[in-house]
Amino acid sequence: MSEKTIFQKIIDREIPAPLVYEDEFCVAFNDISPQAPIHVLIVPRKVIPRVGAAEQDDQATLGALLLAAGAVARKLGVDSREKGFRLAINNGVDAGETVPHLHVHLLAGRPLDWPPG
Repeated sequence: MSEKTIFQKIIDREIPAPLVYEDEFCVAFNDISPQAPIHVLIVPRKVIPRVGAAEQDDQATLGALLLAAGAVARKLGVDSREKGFRLAINNGVDAGETVPHLHVHLLAGRPLDWPPG
């Protein structure tokens, strides 16, 4: 059995992290190394290593992540056209993936340049 990721430990309450959002599919908490004034990670309870490893059976979980992102954005007051937010999913080392557990970054609170990186 492989070792739990830091996200699994947060989900299992082995590592304390104040949750911004929680439902049956996922949890959301602030990133410990924020890249914007608002930087929340939305993590599925089910371990899926990365979006490229998701399977047909993960469809509900994948949809739940996007719905949770909208709920988090509304809760934080950044869901308007005037403010806005960005969602990012890193898949693989070249994309910046550091934890092998699918998660969505919600970034907001400042203008976000395009293209990123």
